[in-house]
Amino acid sequence: MSRQLPAYPNLEHLKKQAKDLLPALQRENPDRKLADAQHAIARMYGFGTWAQLKSHVESLARPADAMATTAAKPHALTGAWTANVPESTPHPDDPFRSATLEFAVEGDLVTITDVVIDASGREERGRNMLHADGVERTYEHGYGVAARWLSERALEATVTKQGALEGRVTYEVSTDGNTLTLTAAEQRTVFERIGNG
Repeated sequence: MSRQLPAYPNLEHLKKQAKDLLPALQRENPDRKLADAQHAIARMYGFGTWAQLKSHVESLARPADAMATTAAKPHALTGAWTANVPESTPHPDDPFRSATLEFAVEGDLVTITDVVIDASGREERGRNMLHADGVERTYEHGYGVAARWLSERALEATVTKQGALEGRVTYEVSTDGNTLTLTAAEQRTVFERIGNG
């Protein structure tokens, strides 16, 4: 099944995808090389060869002024957010007193750092890295996570275990950029921006 490239794909990001894929290919066949991983990435996006994919990406290069404008403007998710607890509906099994999220977005790599004070007052810290390219990656305990951009302001992540859907979460920023809504099964948390995006 082919995946769709973003409007302005990044060749360096595609090279990183190939490097990330190489260990999995080498587990199947230790003789696999980076060129094999690049070929697999090209095929994933519907191209016959890496050279065809590379040529296509280079043909879509943004004009220099557009790139400068994009580079100066951070992604809508970027920044720190604090939960508006009265406006939120926490999961019944996981109530909290407060929560903050911080997003760093670099291309399709999204890093989410969270600090949650649970109902008993205990602080929990976490950090997750998502590759928002639609490719499922395997994590601890056999969980698979696939993330993708739904729009310029919305990110979705799905979690599976042994092929069965375990959960889905979306993060969506309001059009004014001041509110972030996290939606998951039985949970809706509204965050307000506390840091510059």
